Amino acid sequence: MSDNAQSPKLRLTGVTKSFVAPRTGQRTLAVAEMNLDIQTGEFICIVGPSGCGKSTVLNMIAGLDVPSGGVIEKDGHPVRGPGADRGVMFQDYALMPWQTVEGNVGFGLRHGTPGENLNKEQRNQRIAHFIDLVGLRGSEHKYPHQLSGGMRQRVALARLLANGPDILLLDEPLGALDAQTRLILQAELLRIWGETSPVTERKTAIFITHDIEEAVLLADRVVVMSSHPGRVREVVTIDLPRPRAGTARTNPRFGVLVEQIWSLIRDEAYRAIGGDESLAKPTEEATA
Repeated sequence: MSDNAQSPKLRLTGVTKSFVAPRTGQRTLAVAEMNLDIQTGEFICIVGPSGCGKSTVLNMIAGLDVPSGGVIEKDGHPVRGPGADRGVMFQDYALMPWQTVEGNVGFGLRHGTPGENLNKEQRNQRIAHFIDLVGLRGSEHKYPHQLSGGMRQRVALARLLANGPDILLLDEPLGALDAQTRLILQAELLRIWGETSPVTERKTAIFITHDIEEAVLLADRVVVMSSHPGRVREVVTIDLPRPRAGTARTNPRFGVLVEQIWSLIRDEAYRAIGGDESLAKPTEEATA
């Protein structure tokens, strides 16, 4: 067994999360006995029906929430709170409207721990590098209200990367975008993550999505969760060759993997929206 396999970047062991309603004191078990190892440089997508605890898991890895039981370890050390080594990107951009693109991207470098060992020139060079990396050169002095949704999300991604985290935690970052922009940014995300680089040079990424096709396109492995409480139902290895952005969807294996993952969550997804589960399954006549 390799050292990498023995020492995962992230390890979740028996992780459980309960919430207590303030008024009634009723306890709800949101996540139960989650076990997962994530290796350095892996791109992991988490999918599952609404309410299965995907975002709760991400928040616990980020240190924004505390497990009720079990342990989350990064590089063999327990996660006890937020840290600059784990960067979070949300669906709603979370940009500061009074800051320009440059100001948003460089905020952590100028006012937080990521920039403590950098001088002014080094910070400015780093900011310019990541603005250029996400394709926003020329927009440095624009404010968020002057940008499209796709451009705002690029700013959020550049800010995340500029802070230099080991682990990227992405909570449906493309969910609010139109279909065309989403496809473009999926390809851009793979490029920026380092799809064509050696695994050791890639960031470790954990990406939450409701879009199964997006998960299959992006991930090395897809963690499929079930709900009530949230559990790991299955981990599906995505055995499509990289790079994927231009060719993956035309590979017959792509459709097979999408259907495999959909079959794992189909019934619960229908129940989550109050739909007719029978409509999710092919009839005997249709499959004859």
